[in-house]
Amino acid sequence: MVDRTQSTSGLRVDRLIDEYGTVIGMHIDIQANRQARKWSRKQLVGRAIWEMIGAPLFALSPRPLWVFRRALLRSFGARIASGVHVFPTVKIAIPWNLDLGKDAAVGDGAILYSLGQIRIGPRATVSQYAHLCAGTHDHRLATFPLLKVPIEIGEGAWVCADAFVGPGVSVGPFAILAARAVANKDISARTIAAGNPARPVGNRNEPEQSLSP
Repeated sequence: MVDRTQSTSGLRVDRLIDEYGTVIGMHIDIQANRQARKWSRKQLVGRAIWEMIGAPLFALSPRPLWVFRRALLRSFGARIASGVHVFPTVKIAIPWNLDLGKDAAVGDGAILYSLGQIRIGPRATVSQYAHLCAGTHDHRLATFPLLKVPIEIGEGAWVCADAFVGPGVSVGPFAILAARAVANKDISARTIAAGNPARPVGNRNEPEQSLSP
């Protein structure tokens, strides 16, 4: 049988229910999702220019050209402090949603899926192939609308190789997210978190001297 209910937005949600009353499926309105206006015209033009011109120039730049890549990102609206190192193999969705603090580093093959804002604090490190995902969908609605949810990596924090930071997550100052860990909740300052989902496994010692400017 089919149960037709109203979602919180007034849209109809069709649920397939078996003879025991268990939900076995849900109707997703893909056409409505595709027709929804997710970006302004200006944003669409900006993304097209980045994909056709900015991203290729970024990817083709030799590794030592940190200054060039900082300037290129700034020209697309990113807030990039001095001393930032972003490797040429980093994949960036929307550069103007980036805010990278002094001496922050983003390693080889990392993904900055910056549909929402991504802020990486001073002297924070995002290691190779880490994925910062500042975008998701509202699965509770039939139209599966896009959500642009910010991410923050605190000062001196370390997101290790292959780790995943989900939408809306904050990694606190000097925290460590271990290799291949999955953070779907906030990680407190100076906490070392590991696993999937990431859980605290230790605390980071006080640095010998302050990293604050």
